[in-house]
Order: sequence, then structure tokens, then C-alpha cells
Amino acid sequence: MGADIRWVDSARSTNSLLARDVSALPHGAVVAVRRQTAGRGQRGNSWESEPDANLTFSMLLRPSVIAAAAQFELSMVVALSVCDSLAEASAMEFKVKWPNDIYCGDKKICGILIENSLEGRHIARSIVGIGINVNQRRFISDAPNPVSLVNLTGHTFDLGCLLVDVCDRLLSRLAAYEASPDPCRLVGEYRARLWRGTDFHRWLDAASGEIFEAAVDDVAVTGMLTLTGRDGCRRTYAFKEVAAVL
Repeated sequence: MGADIRWVDSARSTNSLLARDVSALPHGAVVAVRRQTAGRGQRGNSWESEPDANLTFSMLLRPSVIAAAAQFELSMVVALSVCDSLAEASAMEFKVKWPNDIYCGDKKICGILIENSLEGRHIARSIVGIGINVNQRRFISDAPNPVSLVNLTGHTFDLGCLLVDVCDRLLSRLAAYEASPDPCRLVGEYRARLWRGTDFHRWLDAASGEIFEAAVDDVAVTGMLTLTGRDGCRRTYAFKEVAAVL
């Protein structure tokens, strides 16, 4: 079961473009754009992407077993799939920065934006937007830490081949998970690939503005992150409530 990939020359946002025709598209439909002019990221951020140098695409998924209350399961499946594909392509190690950015060392190579539509207690469909820095050598936005595959390896990559691999791995991992769902095992895989998943690091509490040192204690299947400070105090956060300090 491979992805149904359609390339377009230019679009403001692949998530928005895919959403426009979502009712007529099958599970696994992909829209990839050569030039994205207004890509969206987490927290309303924009995504810088040089034309014809990177992968900016969105995939339509219609999960069959993931409950609305467990949307983070899908996020973990997507992030782990991208990590696997990039590692295979580059022979380097990639980590997931909670909740779903992809990092190499302290540099960000991929952003993921998942927009779910719910029906009752289940996810009816998901539009998964993915931006991967591939062949862009120089970044001019004010993003603090971008990196690309060409920066890391010194050689360029075939965008089409990499796109097929990412999409096929994502669909295969999702199909395998839906055939035998095991949230605890999935969280364990995610936890093992977590960026700054060990030792103490600095974090910013979004509500108070406090910067504190803590280690990751736990990631729940719901996506809630629990940190433990040097004093043994545990704090639990939802998305956007805490951020790692670079």
C-alpha cells in the first residue's frame, strides 16, 4: 500500500490545499509542493523553505482505531516514521523533540503539523503536514536552529525518492499499529527517541515565564509531559505549556 502522491508547483499551505478536496481523497493521498509560500508550523509559526530544495507536503490519513482522546498516538507514529526515514537516508541519528519536531543534535530538521477532524469518540481523518529541510544550504529566517540533510551530510538528495520513502514508512507503521495497537509499546519507542530525554536541561514555563532545570520523567499516551526538577518536584504539562530552552 503506497502513497498517492501529487506534486503542485506552488501553494500557500499544503494542509490548506489538501483540506479543500478532502472529501474526495482516499487514505494516503499526498500533496507535495515545490514552492510553499505560507507554510504553517506549531504555535502559529511560519516554515521557511527554499523552492525546489526541500520537502513540504501533506498526507491525508483516515485512522481506523485511534480514539479522539488518544490523538497523540498518531503524532508518535508520524514522528517515529520520519525519524526512521531520515536515519536510513543519511546514516545519522535523529530524535523527536516533544511533541513532534525532529532534531539532529540541537538542530531542527523537520516540523510536523497534524490537524485532526473528529467524529464522536474517534478520529475521522487527519491532515499531516510535514516540512523537511533537505537540500537547502542557507537559512535566512529568524529561526534559531535550522539544519538540512545537505548541511549534515555534504551531499544532496533526490526529493522524490525521499518523499516516497517517508510516506511509505508512515503508512506502513500506521497500518502495523492499527493491526495490533499497543499504546504502551508505542510510548516506549517514542520515549527512547526523545530529544533531551535524559539528564537535566533548561525549560521555560509558558505561564509564569520561569526558566528551570528538570529531566524528563514521563510522557503519557495522551502526550502530557512530566518533568522532575533537581529538588524532586514533578511538573506535568500539556502542549504549549512548556518549552525546551536552547
